[in-house]
Amino acid sequence: MTDDAHGFFADSTEAALDAIEHNVELHAAATESLLKAFEGDGESEYESAIRGYSRMYETWMNASADALERYENAFAGEDVGIEEFREIWLEAANEAFKDIMTTSAFAAATGETVGAALDIKEEMDESANRTLGEMGFATTRDVEEVGERLVELERRQHGVEKKLDELLQRV
Repeated sequence: MTDDAHGFFADSTEAALDAIEHNVELHAAATESLLKAFEGDGESEYESAIRGYSRMYETWMNASADALERYENAFAGEDVGIEEFREIWLEAANEAFKDIMTTSAFAAATGETVGAALDIKEEMDESANRTLGEMGFATTRDVEEVGERLVELERRQHGVEKKLDELLQRV
């Protein structure tokens, strides 16, 4: 075996081992995230999470098989670029995220997160309005009230102008 071939196989072996290690790390992180996200959820969300997790796991295992096949092809002498391994794992990651993100459990967890963020925003807005009011500045509510009054005044003004026009036409 030439030094070039030996270097290629050493690089390929290292890349394959790195990919497998990365796969295991991503798999562990996804599992941990999934368990945290769905703690305490109802049975339907739990079942949905398990189905999504199963599809995600299958996606990762298929990617592992594809990567192993390409590694074997490289070992057999076929010209296999490192980029192919990268593409296998990127496609698997995209598909795995879709597997999880399309579950009702993910939607429920996302809804809870958005709800919590909106609660925090509301508290911040109330605090800002209190501070502005105490400093003598107009708050959003004050500006909205002035706007509503202006709209009402315009409506009344148009009514008065219409009646005035009617009176002028009669005279």
